[in-house]
Amino acid sequence: MSGPRLFVDQPVTAGDRITLEGQAAHHVAHVLRMRSGSALNVFDGTGHEYHAIIADIGRSRITLDIGAAVPGDRESTLRITLAQGIARHERMDMILQKAVELGVQTIQPLWLQRSQGHLKEERLEKRLQHWRGILISACEQCGRSTLPQLRLPGTLPEWLSSRPRDGLRLMMQPDSSDTLSALASPSGDIVLLVGPEGGMNPHEQSLAGAAGFTGVRLGPRILRTETAALAAIAAIQVLWGDFR
Repeated sequence: MSGPRLFVDQPVTAGDRITLEGQAAHHVAHVLRMRSGSALNVFDGTGHEYHAIIADIGRSRITLDIGAAVPGDRESTLRITLAQGIARHERMDMILQKAVELGVQTIQPLWLQRSQGHLKEERLEKRLQHWRGILISACEQCGRSTLPQLRLPGTLPEWLSSRPRDGLRLMMQPDSSDTLSALASPSGDIVLLVGPEGGMNPHEQSLAGAAGFTGVRLGPRILRTETAALAAIAAIQVLWGDFR
């Protein structure tokens, strides 16, 4: 991989000529400071990446000529869902960014008892747009061409009742006697449930346990929510994924 990578929010196919406007055009022209004839790679989030050449730069739009597909696949060999108790702004941002880099496929934000207060519809929409921007930037940086799925925030009972009971279900539980290394290698999806600041309360842990989640700990120390989520994903990738 060489040169800048850019997410484009439209379908892309080899041989296309596409136009970028708004923030994407501004980023190319004023942040990357690229000019007509410059080369970059573009991806549309569906797993495909292409070489591209800037055909024209206008005042508020950029035209790209799409070339050949870029070979290679940087997706994880594991299908990991991170169900994350919604944390405060900068901590949640960090979790989302690093989860993308670590290969998570799906992110499910959850309102838990110790999460910050629920957001009204307008503020929630802005927060979702902000989170999606973080996922996009992380994909551009780390080389992924598939944008992880960001699900709408929900409550724990609603989410548990809507999920199938297959796959390996794990929840971070500091007082558990079980560790990741003691578990058998999973054959299907992996779902990792992590509480917000302060963790999950006993009732939430009980609900998750009844839904088939196994509590696991990561060593003898109490980890912050952002540390727990990212350390657990990294450990999963080392044990069973593409970090080996």
